[in-house]
Amino acid sequence: MTSVTEIETMERAGLRALWQELFGEPPPKSLSRAGLQRVLAFEVQVRAEGGLPKGFTAKLERAVAVDAPARSPALQAGGRLLREWNGVTQVVEVTAQGFSWRGRSWRSLSAIAREITGAHWSGPRFFGLGGRAGA
Repeated sequence: MTSVTEIETMERAGLRALWQELFGEPPPKSLSRAGLQRVLAFEVQVRAEGGLPKGFTAKLERAVAVDAPARSPALQAGGRLLREWNGVTQVVEVTAQGFSWRGRSWRSLSAIAREITGAHWSGPRFFGLGGRAGA
């Protein structure tokens, strides 16, 4: 079996050949040499240790599932989002077209959060819909 040290010194052609050998298909063309090295080194180590821990693969599949349920509640027109920021309570109304804040219509909670804070924020996270608002 190839070692991590050998992977560190391989040229791109050798890395591509090893990928083909380990995974049975060519690597993604857009993957850099460093990216190939990292993935291959990880795979070699996993195989040397007898595989991933029990349940790890299932956890990964659940984490990336396209049809996984959303973590935040669905927003419905008529709902209100409240957030206190610097001593001022901000109230955002959920509308059929997006959101309403300070008499203006907005398509994005993130744009509203940016206006409130002056910094880039995930709007859902800022308003507590992502599980760690204000963290």
